[in-house]
Amino acid sequence: MVLIVIGSTCAAQKHVEHQQLVWYAYFNTIRFDTTWSLITEIQERHFVNPNAPHQFLIRSQLRRKLGAGWDVAAGMCIFYQHSNDPESDNDLVVPELRPHLEFNLRQKIQSFRIEQRYKVEARFFHNTNTTHMDLEEGYTYGTLRFRYWLQLIIPLVKFNEKQNLSLKAGDEILLNVGKKIVNNVFDQNRLFASLIMAFTPSFSLEAGYMNGFQQQSSGDDYYNRDILRLSLHQVIQ
Repeated sequence: MVLIVIGSTCAAQKHVEHQQLVWYAYFNTIRFDTTWSLITEIQERHFVNPNAPHQFLIRSQLRRKLGAGWDVAAGMCIFYQHSNDPESDNDLVVPELRPHLEFNLRQKIQSFRIEQRYKVEARFFHNTNTTHMDLEEGYTYGTLRFRYWLQLIIPLVKFNEKQNLSLKAGDEILLNVGKKIVNNVFDQNRLFASLIMAFTPSFSLEAGYMNGFQQQSSGDDYYNRDILRLSLHQVIQ
């Protein structure tokens, strides 16, 4: 299904803009017990060549284990969007609110782990005055976005009982739904791979590459983004 959607959008494309970015992230998990946990992430994203801010976000969610590898989570994200053009003189930053609900499935096959995520998020955009390029009061509902995420985690080296190195690879497809969506039901596809170094069971570093292919609202224009991702993961229990 993913390949069919991507193939059809690529065939119809008219203009593709290539961009390079770096994403920095911090993920914090607070485990209250064996069932409940609070997960918070902070991300800073910026362009390179030229260097310019792109996005900043804070996301928090409450997660509950359901059993048989399943869990459910609900939360909120506040998202700050700069211009998609790194050379733009426009310094307007537009906030966006994203409440979401997701279901996660984790399965272990021999030494490998397969993880899937089914997520729906609503998008509320801060009102803006396009003439004066400033913010106005209130938010307006934009659309729903459905996301399916699949990844495989492969252990590479086990240094000792606490320290290990793993490979993570996967893909995520994002689809838009709503009356305002005319030409870009396909929002974007994210193909990624990374290495994860666990120093302790509660602390790990991740470094990897992501290719983000995103369709714009016109339906004829696309972003093809090469993204370096650097992440710190911490678990408190």
